[in-house]
Amino acid sequence: MKVHRFDTPQPYEQSLALQQQTVEAILAGQEPETLFLLEHEPVYTIGRRRDQSSLKNSDALPAPVFEINRGGQATYHGPGQLVGYPILDLRHRGKDLHEHLRKLEEALILTCHDFGIPATRREGLTGVWVENRKLASIGVGVSKWISMHGFAMNVTKECLLPFFAITPCGIDGVVMSCVENEAGRPVSVDEFSEKFVPRFGELFSAPEGPSLDH
Repeated sequence: MKVHRFDTPQPYEQSLALQQQTVEAILAGQEPETLFLLEHEPVYTIGRRRDQSSLKNSDALPAPVFEINRGGQATYHGPGQLVGYPILDLRHRGKDLHEHLRKLEEALILTCHDFGIPATRREGLTGVWVENRKLASIGVGVSKWISMHGFAMNVTKECLLPFFAITPCGIDGVVMSCVENEAGRPVSVDEFSEKFVPRFGELFSAPEGPSLDH
Protein backbone atom coordinates (compact mmCIF):
# COMPACT_ATOMS: atom_id res chain seq x y z
CA MET A 1 0.00 0.00 0.00
CA LYS A 2 1.23 3.48 -0.90
CA VAL A 3 0.65 6.54 1.31
CA HIS A 4 1.14 9.93 -0.34
CA ARG A 5 1.09 13.19 1.67
CA PHE A 6 0.80 16.47 -0.25
CA ASP A 7 2.81 19.37 1.18
CA THR A 8 0.58 22.24 -0.03
CA PRO A 9 -3.23 22.75 -0.07
CA GLN A 10 -4.76 21.07 -3.13
CA PRO A 11 -7.60 22.26 -5.40
CA TYR A 12 -10.62 20.02 -4.86
CA GLU A 13 -11.28 19.36 -8.55
CA GLN A 14 -7.68 18.23 -9.07
CA SER A 15 -7.85 15.83 -6.12
CA LEU A 16 -11.16 14.40 -7.31
CA ALA A 17 -9.61 13.69 -10.72
CA LEU A 18 -6.62 12.05 -9.03
CA GLN A 19 -8.93 9.76 -7.06
CA GLN A 20 -10.76 8.73 -10.22
CA GLN A 21 -7.49 8.09 -12.07
CA THR A 22 -6.23 5.95 -9.18
CA VAL A 23 -9.48 3.95 -9.11
CA GLU A 24 -9.07 3.15 -12.81
CA ALA A 25 -5.39 2.27 -12.35
CA ILE A 26 -6.19 -0.13 -9.48
CA LEU A 27 -8.94 -1.77 -11.54
CA ALA A 28 -6.43 -2.22 -14.38
CA GLY A 29 -3.84 -3.69 -12.00
CA GLN A 30 -1.44 -0.81 -12.69
CA GLU A 31 -1.29 0.81 -9.23
CA PRO A 32 -1.35 -0.41 -5.61
CA GLU A 33 -3.97 0.65 -3.10
CA THR A 34 -3.20 4.23 -2.12
CA LEU A 35 -3.99 6.58 0.77
CA PHE A 36 -3.83 10.27 -0.15
CA LEU A 37 -3.37 12.67 2.77
CA LEU A 38 -3.74 16.39 2.14
CA GLU A 39 -5.21 19.76 2.97
CA HIS A 40 -7.61 21.37 0.53
CA GLU A 41 -7.99 24.88 -0.71
CA PRO A 42 -11.31 26.11 0.82
CA VAL A 43 -14.30 24.20 -0.59
CA TYR A 44 -17.72 22.87 0.38
CA THR A 45 -18.91 19.43 -0.73
CA ILE A 46 -22.22 17.61 -0.59
CA GLY A 47 -23.44 14.17 -1.68
CA ARG A 48 -25.74 13.87 -4.68
CA ARG A 49 -29.20 14.24 -3.15
CA ARG A 50 -32.42 16.21 -3.57
CA ASP A 51 -32.26 17.71 -0.09
CA GLN A 52 -29.40 20.20 -0.09
CA SER A 53 -30.76 22.40 2.69
CA SER A 54 -27.59 21.85 4.75
CA LEU A 55 -25.83 24.26 2.38
CA LYS A 56 -28.21 27.02 3.57
CA ASN A 57 -27.74 29.83 1.01
CA SER A 58 -25.24 28.25 -1.38
CA ASP A 59 -24.89 31.49 -3.38
CA ALA A 60 -23.56 33.27 -0.29
CA LEU A 61 -20.94 30.69 0.69
CA PRO A 62 -17.33 31.96 0.90
CA ALA A 63 -15.96 29.02 -1.14
CA PRO A 64 -17.11 26.94 -4.15
CA VAL A 65 -19.44 23.93 -3.81
CA PHE A 66 -18.91 20.48 -5.36
CA GLU A 67 -21.65 17.83 -5.61
CA ILE A 68 -19.97 14.42 -5.46
CA ASN A 69 -20.66 10.67 -5.34
CA ARG A 70 -20.42 10.12 -1.60
CA GLY A 71 -23.06 9.79 1.05
CA GLY A 72 -24.01 12.60 3.36
CA GLN A 73 -24.90 16.25 3.57
CA ALA A 74 -22.74 19.37 3.34
CA THR A 75 -19.28 19.70 4.83
CA TYR A 76 -16.30 22.01 4.51
CA HIS A 77 -12.67 21.30 3.62
CA GLY A 78 -9.79 23.74 3.95
CA PRO A 79 -6.39 24.53 5.47
CA GLY A 80 -5.94 23.25 9.00
CA GLN A 81 -7.84 20.05 8.26
CA LEU A 82 -6.34 16.65 7.39
CA VAL A 83 -8.27 15.07 4.54
CA GLY A 84 -7.71 11.40 3.74
CA TYR A 85 -8.73 9.56 0.59
CA PRO A 86 -8.14 5.78 0.93
CA ILE A 87 -8.41 4.29 -2.56
CA LEU A 88 -8.78 0.64 -1.55
CA ASP A 89 -9.84 -2.51 -3.38
CA LEU A 90 -12.84 -3.65 -1.37
CA ARG A 91 -13.21 -6.71 -3.60
CA HIS A 92 -10.38 -8.17 -1.49
CA ARG A 93 -11.64 -6.62 1.75
CA GLY A 94 -15.02 -8.31 2.05
CA LYS A 95 -17.06 -5.85 -0.07
CA ASP A 96 -18.33 -4.37 3.21
CA LEU A 97 -18.77 -0.59 3.06
CA HIS A 98 -20.05 -0.45 6.64
CA GLU A 99 -16.88 -2.14 7.92
CA HIS A 100 -14.79 0.27 5.81
CA LEU A 101 -16.48 3.25 7.48
CA ARG A 102 -16.08 1.82 10.97
CA LYS A 103 -12.37 1.16 10.38
CA LEU A 104 -11.83 4.74 9.22
CA GLU A 105 -13.54 5.97 12.37
CA GLU A 106 -11.45 3.66 14.52
CA ALA A 107 -8.14 4.77 12.97
CA LEU A 108 -9.03 8.40 13.65
CA ILE A 109 -10.29 7.67 17.17
CA LEU A 110 -7.07 5.83 18.05
CA THR A 111 -5.00 8.71 16.68
CA CYS A 112 -6.98 11.15 18.83
CA HIS A 113 -6.23 8.92 21.83
CA ASP A 114 -2.53 9.34 21.00
CA PHE A 115 -3.05 13.06 21.67
CA GLY A 116 -4.86 12.41 24.95
CA ILE A 117 -8.29 13.17 23.43
CA PRO A 118 -11.16 10.89 24.61
CA ALA A 119 -12.67 10.64 21.11
CA THR A 120 -15.42 8.14 20.39
CA ARG A 121 -18.45 7.40 18.19
CA ARG A 122 -22.03 8.60 18.72
CA GLU A 123 -24.92 6.18 18.35
CA GLY A 124 -26.51 6.49 14.92
CA LEU A 125 -24.07 9.13 13.67
CA THR A 126 -21.02 8.74 11.45
CA GLY A 127 -17.80 10.52 12.37
CA VAL A 128 -15.52 11.11 15.35
CA TRP A 129 -16.80 12.92 18.43
CA VAL A 130 -15.90 14.15 21.91
CA GLU A 131 -19.25 14.24 23.70
CA ASN A 132 -21.44 16.37 21.37
CA ARG A 133 -18.49 18.00 19.59
CA LYS A 134 -17.57 16.71 16.15
CA LEU A 135 -13.90 16.42 15.18
CA ALA A 136 -14.10 14.42 11.95
CA SER A 137 -16.57 13.93 9.11
CA ILE A 138 -16.58 10.75 7.04
CA GLY A 139 -18.24 10.13 3.70
CA VAL A 140 -17.27 7.44 1.20
CA GLY A 141 -18.26 6.17 -2.21
CA VAL A 142 -17.33 3.15 -4.30
CA SER A 143 -16.72 2.56 -8.00
CA LYS A 144 -16.74 -1.13 -8.94
CA TRP A 145 -15.86 -1.84 -5.30
CA ILE A 146 -12.87 0.51 -5.28
CA SER A 147 -13.35 3.03 -2.45
CA MET A 148 -13.26 6.80 -2.96
CA HIS A 149 -13.51 9.89 -0.75
CA GLY A 150 -12.91 9.32 2.96
CA PHE A 151 -12.51 11.58 6.00
CA ALA A 152 -11.79 15.14 7.06
CA MET A 153 -10.27 15.63 10.52
CA ASN A 154 -10.36 19.15 11.97
CA VAL A 155 -6.85 19.68 13.35
CA THR A 156 -6.27 23.41 13.83
CA LYS A 157 -8.65 26.20 14.81
CA GLU A 158 -8.17 27.75 11.36
CA CYS A 159 -10.62 25.30 9.77
CA LEU A 160 -13.60 25.88 12.09
CA LEU A 161 -15.03 29.29 11.12
CA PRO A 162 -16.28 28.29 7.61
CA PHE A 163 -18.55 25.62 9.16
CA PHE A 164 -20.77 28.41 10.51
CA ALA A 165 -21.98 29.11 6.94
CA ILE A 166 -23.62 25.65 6.65
CA THR A 167 -25.42 23.03 8.72
CA PRO A 168 -22.50 20.58 9.05
CA CYS A 169 -23.49 17.11 7.85
CA GLY A 170 -27.13 18.22 8.05
CA ILE A 171 -27.21 17.93 11.85
CA ASP A 172 -28.87 20.91 13.52
CA GLY A 173 -26.99 22.23 16.53
CA VAL A 174 -23.81 20.26 15.91
CA VAL A 175 -20.69 21.83 17.45
CA MET A 176 -17.57 21.48 15.32
CA SER A 177 -14.33 21.16 17.26
CA CYS A 178 -10.71 20.41 16.41
CA VAL A 179 -7.71 18.49 17.72
CA GLU A 180 -6.06 21.66 19.02
CA ASN A 181 -9.10 22.61 21.09
CA GLU A 182 -9.54 19.13 22.54
CA ALA A 183 -5.84 18.51 23.20
CA GLY A 184 -5.40 21.95 24.77
CA ARG A 185 -2.22 22.67 22.83
CA PRO A 186 -1.06 23.54 19.30
CA VAL A 187 -1.11 20.56 16.92
CA SER A 188 -0.11 20.82 13.28
CA VAL A 189 -1.68 18.89 10.42
CA ASP A 190 1.70 17.27 9.79
CA GLU A 191 1.95 16.11 13.41
CA PHE A 192 -1.51 14.54 13.29
CA SER A 193 -0.75 12.96 9.91
CA GLU A 194 2.43 11.31 11.20
CA LYS A 195 0.50 9.74 14.08
CA PHE A 196 -2.38 8.69 11.84
CA VAL A 197 -0.38 6.69 9.25
CA PRO A 198 0.61 3.81 11.59
CA ARG A 199 -2.91 3.68 13.07
CA PHE A 200 -4.32 3.40 9.56
CA GLY A 201 -1.79 0.66 8.81
CA GLU A 202 -2.91 -1.35 11.85
CA LEU A 203 -6.50 -1.48 10.62
CA PHE A 204 -5.98 -1.56 6.84
CA SER A 205 -2.94 -3.78 6.88
CA ALA A 206 -1.06 -4.74 3.75
CA PRO A 207 1.67 -7.43 3.73
CA GLU A 208 4.44 -4.84 3.49
CA GLY A 209 2.72 -2.22 5.67
CA PRO A 210 2.15 1.39 4.63
CA SER A 211 4.99 3.73 3.73
CA LEU A 212 4.86 7.52 3.78
CA ASP A 213 5.70 9.15 0.45
CA HIS A 214 5.82 12.96 0.38
